[in-house]
Amino acid sequence: MSAETITRIPLKDLRPSPLSPYAVRDDEAMRMLAESVRTCGVLTPAIVRPLENGFEIVSGHRRKYACELAGFDELPCIVRELDDDEAVIQMVDANAQREEVLPSERAKAYQLRLEAIKRQGQRTDLTSDESFSKLNRSAKFRSDDRIGAECGVSGDTVRNTIKLNNLIPPLLRMVDEKKISPTPAYQIADLTEHEQELLVETIDSEQATPSVSQAQRMKKLSRDGELNEDTMLEILSAQKKPESMNVVLSGKKLEAYFPRSWTPAKIEATIYRLLDAWQRNRQRKSG
Repeated sequence: MSAETITRIPLKDLRPSPLSPYAVRDDEAMRMLAESVRTCGVLTPAIVRPLENGFEIVSGHRRKYACELAGFDELPCIVRELDDDEAVIQMVDANAQREEVLPSERAKAYQLRLEAIKRQGQRTDLTSDESFSKLNRSAKFRSDDRIGAECGVSGDTVRNTIKLNNLIPPLLRMVDEKKISPTPAYQIADLTEHEQELLVETIDSEQATPSVSQAQRMKKLSRDGELNEDTMLEILSAQKKPESMNVVLSGKKLEAYFPRSWTPAKIEATIYRLLDAWQRNRQRKSG
């Protein structure tokens, strides 16, 4: 196969893809990318497809923005004739190994890629990919297994990640913000929309998010038709444990306040006496 031609395309002629599930964030990673582009240029060309009045980015949205930040007005690109499904597949593949992709973005990306494969009518037990073909000698693979093999994860990971698309926006944001871990989120995704709304309210009132075991209990109760506001509160409130009140004071720091000749027992008694006085003073002021 002949090498593809790299073309420098003006940034003004490049359009973002409406199919892309990935956000371009103006964060520290982007600033580092912009500095790399400013110093070394764009090392990997973007993939674009032609439009009537320009080009649509398939892979390279972040590189385009980094060029803008770096003060460049062109982006090296490879132009390919792709339909929507082909564009989605290449887009997801190109971002498969990016660490900064949010769980919500990865969930949408896997879903889009799965739908694209199914629309293409590709057989899920055959592929031209050599490593994948070796796997198929012993078993037939579903489309999500194929996505996993091509993205370097298991088929179960793909299936579980896609389930995140069933979360209502407040819960999905908690997953993106790492307030809820992905594993319990997979279980929560099986709750009804109303049950998820109740969960958001309960999380807010209890200031606690479900563990894996708690999420599994909620899923079972939901399946049995027994998950409601009371049972959800009972499950989530069980996570709260009394905080330990043990406080360790540094002896080195205490030396600045007490004579060296004092025993630990005398120092402890004095601290409690001072705390009693402090508490009485607070009570008088609040009264």
